[in-house]
Amino acid sequence: MKNRLLIAATLAALSLFAAPDMRAASATDALAAGAPAAAAGERFASYVPRNGHVRPLIAVIGDNAGTELTDFVAPYAVLQRSGAVELLAVATRPGPMKMRPALRLRPDTDFDGFDAWHPEGADYVIVPALVKQDEPRMLAWLRAQHAKGATIVSICDGALVVADAGLLEGRRATAHWATDGHRRKTWPGTQWLSDARYVVDGDIASSAGISAAMPVSLALVEAIAGRDRAAEVAATLGVSDWGTAHDSAAFGLRPGNLWPIFQVNLGNHWFRRQQRFDIALRPGMDDLALAITADGWARTGRATVRGVATAAEVQGDSGLLWFADDRPSAGRDAPLEPLRAAAHATVFDAVLAAIDRRFGPTTARGVALDFEYAWRP
Repeated sequence: MKNRLLIAATLAALSLFAAPDMRAASATDALAAGAPAAAAGERFASYVPRNGHVRPLIAVIGDNAGTELTDFVAPYAVLQRSGAVELLAVATRPGPMKMRPALRLRPDTDFDGFDAWHPEGADYVIVPALVKQDEPRMLAWLRAQHAKGATIVSICDGALVVADAGLLEGRRATAHWATDGHRRKTWPGTQWLSDARYVVDGDIASSAGISAAMPVSLALVEAIAGRDRAAEVAATLGVSDWGTAHDSAAFGLRPGNLWPIFQVNLGNHWFRRQQRFDIALRPGMDDLALAITADGWARTGRATVRGVATAAEVQGDSGLLWFADDRPSAGRDAPLEPLRAAAHATVFDAVLAAIDRRFGPTTARGVALDFEYAWRP
């Protein structure tokens, strides 16, 4: 996805020098004008136990070579908070998963291990955005899980992985705004919808950019454990609504967005000193807060974020195991503390406000666009 954002940033830079009428024409607006909007009120079908599972078995999957951090951790952490599921973090192969743009995770198992433990397959498979969207083992495993009856749920540009697996042909779907044009050209047999935080099409679901992981995960909690339980989990996240409503036109290459997109994806890298920010990995820490904090600061184009701890591995509150990149050391540019949600304010709000205070509103706005989050400072 980052490559798509770099292309968008380059186009944004060129658009700054274009004629006024060219700058006023947003690529996203142009696509949205001819694109169907998602139907309001879409929901997952209520969970029906199968294969002898007492609780639904959910595999949150990633590729060792590169997996989007928040795409992976947000659904894992939200679903774990429900207390109603059995979760496994599953990688393509044995060994650590490199998360993008920061940190490293230890998966519970790999595809071969999962298949040995659960030959009947998962009930749900969560697919984040990957650096290698066409990894052959990933695509084959996804097809096999779907054939066994799993519902596939993509987060952000995880939809590109699902599309490459051939599972979105003839389906309705959505993904991150930055890949809109690419998706329509590459998979014309998929009905790519606008104005949707997530789209549920039978046993395939997809969500918009990174931040949409939260509402689609809450919708899944509702299908599994009921609306009251979903509301309880949502309250801990500062979320009051997890419906599908979304304003796609607020994102993409349009006036007001061009400079922030350029700044975080190119300008800050070229013209600003890069700082190293250390984030302490502590036992029992809030995994969701850790992921969004590290992800947001690393997206500024001004910071390298590393997880530090005295131990080689640290387990967070949702059970995820994090590898330390280094040991704590004095003299770093700045320590980072994971920022928590508050009443009616998500971790995204807290992180973006902190970035605004340190690096200014343009950089914070650029990160919000990367997150596809409707941030209001």
